[in-house]
Amino acid sequence: MKGLTLLLLCAAWAGGVSADEVAPPSPVVAVMIDDLGNRLDEGRRVAALPGPVACAILPHTAHAADIADLAHAAGKEVLLHLPMESVNDMPLGPGGITLDMGEAEIKQTVQDDIASLPHLVGINNHEGSLITQHPGDLAWIMQALHAAGPYFYIDSYTTADSVAYEIAREQGVAAARRNVFLDDENTEESVEQQWQRLLKLARKHGFALAIGHPKSATLAMLEAELPKLAAAGVSLVPVSRIVALQEAHPLPWPESSSPSPTAAKR
Repeated sequence: MKGLTLLLLCAAWAGGVSADEVAPPSPVVAVMIDDLGNRLDEGRRVAALPGPVACAILPHTAHAADIADLAHAAGKEVLLHLPMESVNDMPLGPGGITLDMGEAEIKQTVQDDIASLPHLVGINNHEGSLITQHPGDLAWIMQALHAAGPYFYIDSYTTADSVAYEIAREQGVAAARRNVFLDDENTEESVEQQWQRLLKLARKHGFALAIGHPKSATLAMLEAELPKLAAAGVSLVPVSRIVALQEAHPLPWPESSSPSPTAAKR
């Protein structure tokens, strides 16, 4: 399944697969959990979630490699959760990209971060509301990603001013953009509302991508709701499948991806 998904992704990017061939027969969603790496218990719980929930892991963190191994063994895609500077100068931890870096330093940092994690299939940004507004810095990041690949890029879309998706595509990197943040508010009610919004978008457009975090409300909701998806007529797919679908069917971004006030601070 993974090999077929990646083949479709590459073929769609190269123009070798028509939009109809890539289109899902029924609504599909993908879910990825960010901010993994610092706590092994969180990684174990996410790896145990049913289905191909992707794991985005911070580089050079205490349990990064172990969690990547757990996720891979459970059939889950592993992404590098690449720290990027935010407009509010939020702490990034090791392996971060900041605006004061030059081309060589950015490319070397990306290479080192990639090398720190096994089983990678892609990258998404951690924080990044500042860097993702700067085409030049993004181009260096995508060039390093392309050289180390094949990897895809997910724009976490922490600001409406992000051009990361566009720059990735310009640099020959297959890309997609997040549609829903599940847990900007860590309450059961809010997480459930965002989950229903994800399903609504998938039913309207055919597919949608959610990002969540290893928060109590989020993981409890996913543990309860993921087993119910098939009965609801929706399939859970790997993130790489959403990349292939977004390449073939670009979504109307203003409707399908809107950063919340909380997300816009990242």
